[in-house]
Amino acid sequence: MSGTFSWSHLLIIALLFVVLFGAKRLPDAARGLGRSLRIFKSEVSQMQSEASPAAGTAPDRQPAQQLPPGQPVNQATTPQTETKSA
Repeated sequence: MSGTFSWSHLLIIALLFVVLFGAKRLPDAARGLGRSLRIFKSEVSQMQSEASPAAGTAPDRQPAQQLPPGQPVNQATTPQTETKSA
């Protein structure tokens, strides 16, 4: 049974934690770990819920066309259509 923990190994690890951290700090550490895991879980689920609707829809508008650096923006560079009134 190499590579697995038996109950005696887990008991030794628990005793080491009590000796190293003290009995008073262990509940606080467990509480902090629980809060951290809850926050992490909620953030992951929020990221998944934000990503799933965005993947299925097309963007509403086209991205703006960018000019190469150094080219000025003026009326002559943008094409315009003429409308004739009757």
